[in-house]
Formats: sequence, structure tokens, C-alpha cells
Amino acid sequence: MVPSNLGYSLREAGHHFKRNFSTVLGAVVTIFLSLFIIGLFVLASVVLDNVVGSVEDRVTIQAFLSDDADQSAVDALQAKVEGWDNVESVTYKSKEEALEEYKNTMSNRNASDAVAALDGQNPIPASLVIKLSDPQQVESTATKLAADSDFAGVCDDPDNPTASVQYGRETVERLFSVTGYLRIAAMVLVVLLVFVAFVFINNTIRLAITARRREIAIMRLVGASNGFIRGPFVTEGVLEALIGSALAIAALAASSNALLPRLENTLPFLAFVIPQQAYLMTYGALLVIGVVIGLFGSALAMRRYLKV
Repeated sequence: MVPSNLGYSLREAGHHFKRNFSTVLGAVVTIFLSLFIIGLFVLASVVLDNVVGSVEDRVTIQAFLSDDADQSAVDALQAKVEGWDNVESVTYKSKEEALEEYKNTMSNRNASDAVAALDGQNPIPASLVIKLSDPQQVESTATKLAADSDFAGVCDDPDNPTASVQYGRETVERLFSVTGYLRIAAMVLVVLLVFVAFVFINNTIRLAITARRREIAIMRLVGASNGFIRGPFVTEGVLEALIGSALAIAALAASSNALLPRLENTLPFLAFVIPQQAYLMTYGALLVIGVVIGLFGSALAMRRYLKV
């Protein structure tokens, strides 16, 4: 929809920018705010997805082993489980390593008191730590392990192997439920904001065209074609969209550079990272969305004034 009279359209758009600066500024600010909010939600969705992914990656299965278990049987079980679908890795954790981990997860004072109370005994069993390729399948993998006869022969509670398999079922189910809702909500918000931006910008451009309706009527009286009349307005809408998009991209870049390092320092155990490709795709999408909204918003707003 590039106007045939591009040079004239650019000159007229420039003149209108000067004559009606407040109207143009309002359109640019509207586009900027709308696209900035859209971009903010898109990038926030990427961060949320990374944070959720980092939390999901910590979902593991702990298979507790008997102190009397034969090491060769444990090694055989470890090799067997490593060959299962959806199992990324299986790590053996000895009783000593488990006790050391227990100390590290407690405060120094509590750890010292608890270890002293053990009187040299270590009640924490050895275990196999199973990491999954798809954490969503944790329940099915845990059920499969509990039903395995080889595991029943080396588990901490042979009478009830299910009790020797732990993965925080309720916590995991709650995590997956919440993260699923958050992802859906983020997608719905982005779509809604795109629609709101289109309606808002269309109305802004319509107001600008209404203010120049006499000029349009005069051009029609002297025989100007619809394409000739439409050219300056479409060009103006696209230029306003480009300026608003550029401002939105600049604001998003500045916000990301200011906020993400602070979040990473405050919560270092979560992945507040946005890949460079996600930035480029988001910025490119904002430019395209801005141009499309400016192009079709102005074209649609012109229809009522170009009817014969």
C-alpha cells in the first residue's frame, strides 16, 4: 500500500507534523505506550518461561536405598534407570554426601546441634537422584520406579517401595498447575494488548483525519483520486508508527538493562535471562505491528471520507 505520490505524501506528512504537533505527538505517544506494554509483556513472558524452566529443571526423583544394599545391584539399577525414556541422568548419592548436603541446607548453628545429637550416627540413607528430560512426566517415572522389582530389592523400605521414592508430589503438581496458568495468561494478555492498541491507534488517527475533513473535501472537489488523497494520511500514520515503535524499543532496551541485572543479583537461583534472539524477534515484531497498525489504521479511518 505504498502511495504512488510518495514524495508529495512525505512533504505533506512533514507539513502536518509541524502544523499539528500536539495531534501528532498524541498519536506517537499512544503508539509508543501501546507497543511498549506489548513488548514488556512479551519479554516478561520470555523471562517467566526461563524462570519456570529453571524451577522445573530442579524437579528430581529421590530413590532412597537400603544401607545393606549390594553395591553391584545398585550399580545395575542405576544403569537400568539411565536407559529409561525421559531420564536425563542418574546420580548416586552416598550416605556421607547426603549428610553433608543436609548440613549445607541448614543454618550453621542448627546443623552443628543436629549433627552433634546424632552421636556419630548417620541416619540419612544413600539414594539415586534421577533428573528427567521432561519434568512434567515425573509422576509416571516415579510410579514406574516404585513398581520395579530390582528397585524393591535395594530400596530403603522393601515392604513399601513407594515410600522410598520421593519427588514432592503435591508441590510439583501445584508448580505445574501455576506455571501453566501463568503461560496461558501471558499469551492472552499479549493478544488483548495488540487488539487494544489497534483500536486505540485507529481512533487517534481517525480524530486527526476528522480535523482535516475540509481539506479532504476540497481535494475531492478538484478531482483528486482516492489514492492521491489517501497517500499523505497513510504516510503520516506509518511515520507516526515508526517513531512510536522506535521509542518503544529504546524504552524496552533501557528497562531490560536496568532491571534484569538487579533481579539476577536479588534472586541468583532463578534464570532471569533473555536470549539475544528473543530481543531481536520482539523488536522486529514491534516494528511490524506498529507499521501494520499505522498503515491499516489510517487506511480504515479514511474510508468514510473517500466514499462517493
